[in-house]
Amino acid sequence: MQRFVLVFLLAIVAGPVWPAPLTQDGSGRVATVVDGDTLILDDGREVRLVGIQAPKLPLGRRNFKTWPLAEKAKAALGTLTLGKIVTLSYGGRRKDRYNRLLAHLYDSRGRWIQGKLLRGGMTRVYSFADNRAVVAQMLALERDARAARRGIWRDPFYRVRAARDAARDIGGFQLVEGRVLAVARRTKRTYINFGADWRSDFTVVVAARARRLFRAAGLDLTRLEGWRIRVRGWVKSYNGPMIEATHPEQIEILD
Repeated sequence: MQRFVLVFLLAIVAGPVWPAPLTQDGSGRVATVVDGDTLILDDGREVRLVGIQAPKLPLGRRNFKTWPLAEKAKAALGTLTLGKIVTLSYGGRRKDRYNRLLAHLYDSRGRWIQGKLLRGGMTRVYSFADNRAVVAQMLALERDARAARRGIWRDPFYRVRAARDAARDIGGFQLVEGRVLAVARRTKRTYINFGADWRSDFTVVVAARARRLFRAAGLDLTRLEGWRIRVRGWVKSYNGPMIEATHPEQIEILD
């Protein structure tokens, strides 16, 4: 299969556009929509729409409670893709541990499926250090949908959390906002603290191996003190609520 660089056009992604080439490689007809961010092609390949997270369905998991609007998100993806030919494009790692393709999808009209879902408020940006090619575009579309309160952004389940309340959401994927009180750089980690008690207040942790990505993006973590930021990720318990930031797109500067 011939591979070539696919450049985003303004007609495809309205709003701010950044240089963000992807590599196109293959296509297929969508046979099944699994949930709001996963589908199966008619040749059996399973595709996880990379860079986004739709409201989750149980999908056989015991005692898993369906997230609000999960069925609507699945229906939205089905409307866009079911029975249609889609083109697969890549900007980073191509498969996950479940052997699913990690692809950006385009329909026959050149519409970016991830972009359509984000603009409609049916998904959130969910990025990884090894798959960052078009996260800037996705964040812009998410911000627009959130400001307009489209889709999931009308439901309190998906609201942006305040840093002081992050302890209530340990175990969940959240967007958390707050003003940085202090930044402490250690040999193995950098700690971005949002409260005076680092043992209990919300903290963002950046491992030493990830700091080079922040430097390359021009983000000096040590200068965040006093700035208001938004961070996204899974809230864990580590001396209070904590999110590990592995790449700069997880942190948005709000000031």
